[in-house]
Amino acid sequence: MPAASVLVPVLDEADNICACVAAMLAQEIDEDYEVLLFDGGSTDGTRELLDALAVGEPRIRVFENPDRTVPYALNIGLREARAPVVVRMDAHTLYPPHYLADGLARLRRGDDVVWVSGPQLPYGVDAGTRRIALALSTKLGTGGASFRHANAEEADATSGFTGLFDRSFVERLGGWDETWPANQDAELAARVLAAGGRIVVMPALGARYVPRRTLRTLARQYRRYGIYRAKTCVAHPQSVELRQVMAPALVLTAAATLLPLRPLRLAARAGMAAYVGALLTTAAVATRRAPLRDAVALPAVFATMHAAWGSGFLTGCARFGVPARGVAGAIARRVRR
Repeated sequence: MPAASVLVPVLDEADNICACVAAMLAQEIDEDYEVLLFDGGSTDGTRELLDALAVGEPRIRVFENPDRTVPYALNIGLREARAPVVVRMDAHTLYPPHYLADGLARLRRGDDVVWVSGPQLPYGVDAGTRRIALALSTKLGTGGASFRHANAEEADATSGFTGLFDRSFVERLGGWDETWPANQDAELAARVLAAGGRIVVMPALGARYVPRRTLRTLARQYRRYGIYRAKTCVAHPQSVELRQVMAPALVLTAAATLLPLRPLRLAARAGMAAYVGALLTTAAVATRRAPLRDAVALPAVFATMHAAWGSGFLTGCARFGVPARGVAGAIARRVRR
């Protein structure tokens, strides 16, 4: 029996998949493991590449993902996995060679830890991904999410970036919820924590994530994130954090700059001026560690991320309801601190 089953949802990843799978197969571990790849109907030649990678490599198994969504693929993996530990890996990410060994060792220590992950370290491979990666390396670009920053020590978290899971624990929770095509890890994390499990982020498991290449694809990605984060906040009020209302508040403030009521319009314009100031300040600071042409692109990247996520969250509120109870609880927790 393998020690771990790596689950990798894939869709149109011809540019990245060979390097990603090579890194997955190069794990430095003395135990057997398998890699399960789930193709969601790729049209760019990805499926042919997957089949070629599987030839002569018994660790690889390739499956169809007819629903084309990530949670559906992961649940196929739960059913097909042969190991007691499932490992979600991302086709846009390069994992360190000790990822499995270190993660398994931590998971086996017990102490209620059922999900072990590492920080998501943005990594650019060309001009577009490099600029978005630069934005994602700042607090303004990540919203303060703990798993998006490298820390010196292991820390408990409210969610994680991919990672290793106690398979039996996830199965008891019913697996990934297939009605969450995005934000499914945050939704699962809320159930994990409610069931008494712990999620930890280990610095040694930091993985290099290659972000989207263009502002258009970034906007599409972040709008989906926002929509389904709103659904998560309604379904799991205890998961709401105040930072999650900042982007929708920004979108509402931008809209308020057009209001006919002069006091509200002026207050909104002052708020937007402060926001623009924060963008420009962050870009100026970034020139100390990045080329000028990348740093000057940051305001556009930030504005795209924040506007897309915020408008998506508001769309999610219209579709799934307003998470008023969760926001009230988050405010109460902040007051008690």
